[in-house]
Amino acid sequence: MDRFRIILLIATFLACIPLFATLAQDSGRSAPASAKIVTILPEETDELLANPGIGWETFDKTRDKDKSLPAWIPSTVHYARWGWRVLEPRPGEIDYAFLDKVLAGSHAAGQRLAFRVMCCSPSRGQPYHPDWLEEVGGKVLTVDNEGHDWVRVPDLDDVDTLARHLHLIERLGARYDGHPDLDHVDLGSVGWWGEWHMSGSKTAKMPTMETRKQIIDAYVNAFHKTPLLMLIGDTESLAYAVKHGAGWRADCLGDMGGFSKSWYHMRDAYPHLVQDAGISEAWKTAPVAWETCWDMRRWVKEDWSLRFILNYALTLHGSCINNKSAPLPTDEATRPEIERFLRRLGYRFVLKEMKHPKQAAAGTSVAIETRWQNVGSAPCYRSYRVAYRLSNEQGHAKVLPGTDTVNQWMPGSVALFTKEFFQQVPDLPPGDVVQIPDQVTLPKDTPKGQYDLAIGIVADNSAEPVIRLAIKGRAADGWYPLSKLTISE
Repeated sequence: MDRFRIILLIATFLACIPLFATLAQDSGRSAPASAKIVTILPEETDELLANPGIGWETFDKTRDKDKSLPAWIPSTVHYARWGWRVLEPRPGEIDYAFLDKVLAGSHAAGQRLAFRVMCCSPSRGQPYHPDWLEEVGGKVLTVDNEGHDWVRVPDLDDVDTLARHLHLIERLGARYDGHPDLDHVDLGSVGWWGEWHMSGSKTAKMPTMETRKQIIDAYVNAFHKTPLLMLIGDTESLAYAVKHGAGWRADCLGDMGGFSKSWYHMRDAYPHLVQDAGISEAWKTAPVAWETCWDMRRWVKEDWSLRFILNYALTLHGSCINNKSAPLPTDEATRPEIERFLRRLGYRFVLKEMKHPKQAAAGTSVAIETRWQNVGSAPCYRSYRVAYRLSNEQGHAKVLPGTDTVNQWMPGSVALFTKEFFQQVPDLPPGDVVQIPDQVTLPKDTPKGQYDLAIGIVADNSAEPVIRLAIKGRAADGWYPLSKLTISE
């Protein structure tokens, strides 16, 4: 009798399973599990993409005024650097009109601005510090550089001089941190050209470490939203800045023996600086930027390997490169190498697959599953979001933000600075494929009918796509209409 009751209970439970599943679907108001699933496999493109914060930088001029920039190279970053005297021509008065004009010009050219402030000019009679500094109690030193005397530089260890400069940094951050047309700030100020060294001088000394930390702290406290980049060179200061959230930049990419046949940056400087400062993983949270040694024409003239140099920049996860707006080499081999390089420099997102139900009811939740791959050299450092847009022929359109942010999509990596690395720097592998299970809710008042389903990547508080994807099918408005979705009542 007991066994009969057990069998009866099991049979009753099994018979109720379909009812439980139906109730679960109804309670979640999601698309039925039996709905037909559409699978989209976008076609990848090899075009060069103009995306925020990556790629080719113009130098001291916007892309529309850069006569050396060929039409086939996109540029979204305008890089400039100025002496302290330019930004603060009178005590306590920052020339905001000047900076606002530069930012507006960058915006008009389809770029964002990156800048550095410099204090110490190595040239006699061409100082970077303000003329008024000594008049208000600041201290200026007379030093030598490369055998030339009477070079004038501010003494940043002097209390009054340092206070004036820290106040400048504070006010720049108060006005421009997070500015939509500001890409990043070079953490400059110290050393010749703001490069954190006083090489070539017998009498000029670097500020004390305490002073250097105060300057780094001033930048970090002033710029919370805009990325900071610290020049690679002063190991202790570099480690301190990166520890506090800065990325880094190096300004002699390509040196394969141009200064000395026994010592050069690519083999002898960068590996030690990266390892000694402990910054090999900094790229995961903040950008890496490169500036060419001389410019690329020198590389070709010296018959240095473009593949070696450019792969080197990619494997250290660079996001952008500054060739000083110099003309490019004219040989036939250069352009294909630069194009190959620019296809990888920074983030590059390929949508590998998208799945969604063919039909859904207004007011229900729709599961959209996508698979992405970052085939570039770096992450995107801004928390842009995947979004979906529904639009129909009657003009009804709705943008539905997803839940995932793209700054978690990492590129591939290789082992750095090994014997094999220096024999021939390998091609950087693509990142892992990332699967994104998204869930968006259709508004209850969505009219029934067939809709175009488009995908895009948008910024916070915006419904406009900000990133070009490495797939075909981009519409003029920046969206990628890839599929159809039928909305029922």
